[in-house]
Amino acid sequence: MGHDIRIGTLVGGGDAVRVLPQIIPYGFESFGLNFWQTTGNVDLVETAKRVREIADEHDIVISTLGIFGNPLTGTGKNADTLASWERLIDAAELFGTNMVNGFTGRIVDRPIEESIPKFKEVFGELAKRAADRGVRIAFENCDMNGDWWRGDWNIAHNPTAWEMMFDAVPADNIGLEWEPCHQMVSLIDPIPQLRKWVDKIFHVHGKDATIAWDIVKEYGVHGPKQYVWHRTPGFGDTNWSDIITILRQHGYKGTIDIEGWHDPVYRDELEMTGQVHALNYLKRCRGGDFVPNPK
Repeated sequence: MGHDIRIGTLVGGGDAVRVLPQIIPYGFESFGLNFWQTTGNVDLVETAKRVREIADEHDIVISTLGIFGNPLTGTGKNADTLASWERLIDAAELFGTNMVNGFTGRIVDRPIEESIPKFKEVFGELAKRAADRGVRIAFENCDMNGDWWRGDWNIAHNPTAWEMMFDAVPADNIGLEWEPCHQMVSLIDPIPQLRKWVDKIFHVHGKDATIAWDIVKEYGVHGPKQYVWHRTPGFGDTNWSDIITILRQHGYKGTIDIEGWHDPVYRDELEMTGQVHALNYLKRCRGGDFVPNPK
């Protein structure tokens, strides 16, 4: 594999052994394996063994293990989220990755600053646990329909919050899992943000957005008309060639893994059609097929 930045996609951790052999032939080069709120009854050791066999056979990599829940509350369906963070940190090496990603969690429906003390307590310990195992932690930048004052799930969706988080836990092995889409939903220009924060970006999700500026200008962002849509790369507003250029200029050696299942058009029976289009599009933005220099 000649490329420094691989292009892949996301797969459910419990479905990986079944799904990977079906979609690897389309040309995906990396996979992020995700769990929702809990790793449940998945045998991580056995799953890792079988996934590694598939990965080694096809020259693909497992880029991240993800757990998406609220580890700061530990209530209801999030009761196992914190323990799942610990399990995935411990199991990362078995999967051949050094990264675990997910939401920070949040004190529900309170301003972001009120979550910082609990964030410091929880992720101060998780960062140490991860560092002892050579693992990095990357926080997804999705607002999950929250804002500064209210919400659930996640505080890592705004650069002011990032500054507060990294000040509270000043560890080199915690950073961001970034994508332009979530910032565009807040009408933030992702390109200058990427230039500023690139050294803290550990993983990139391949998800874009389309902003309907005509609706924004006429109706604003608090009315009933939708003004932005999550898009699969190749169908949205972002210049991914610029993104890959900035990443390379700053020595990024991670992956870009497509986050599907959001596009309003390329979904349902067109889901993989859209994802494979995004895969090939991002490979072109990367420069196309690798061509070795003459000796």
